[in-house]
Amino acid sequence: MRCALLVGATGLIGSRLLTRLLAHPGYERITLWLRRPISLEIHKLVQVVVDFERLRDYAFDLDAEDVYVALGTTIKKAGSQEAFRRVDHDYPVEVARLVLRCGAQRFLMVSAVGADARSRIFYNQVKGETETDIRTLGLPKVWFFRPSLLLGGRKETRRGERAAMALGTVVAPLMVGGLRRYRPIAADTVAAAMIYAATRDVQPGVVESDEIGRLGVLSSY
Repeated sequence: MRCALLVGATGLIGSRLLTRLLAHPGYERITLWLRRPISLEIHKLVQVVVDFERLRDYAFDLDAEDVYVALGTTIKKAGSQEAFRRVDHDYPVEVARLVLRCGAQRFLMVSAVGADARSRIFYNQVKGETETDIRTLGLPKVWFFRPSLLLGGRKETRRGERAAMALGTVVAPLMVGGLRRYRPIAADTVAAAMIYAATRDVQPGVVESDEIGRLGVLSSY
């Protein structure tokens, strides 16, 4: 039986991860690091309300072999590029650094299609830098999941996203070969793929969106 840490449990992918992890018989305890508690009481769920500016204060008693990170925001919601980078780069890197010291064996993070530290697109650049900085820490096994446009209900509607989802769904069958990674993908499929990778013999590294879809179908939880 394993224990898992989930960071970002209230987001689109994180909420699906939480549901699937709680249902998985291979996990005896799921610890959440979140800003505010959620209305859910289950015997194997431990909620820890954290200040993400002081994460070191909460890592001293962490016991989790598998760490799932689904943190993410938008520049509009964050308020600035600097604030966006704080959430999408600094927090995940700090989580990775802390769980390494605590003996975590598997680290699985939601990144994004097109992540590239050398990109001229700020969003893709930050995602790529986050991957690079976590990769250099020396965690035993690390996966970066790069989903394309996510399908699934959000609490907030992002500008243009609804139209993009509708268009993407229509043209998805035409996206073949190298374009397959840009097909829209369900958030729940991403969650399923992440758990499958952690609990099966899946090669660590970057997992592009088309491969996420393949792994998600294989998952039973």
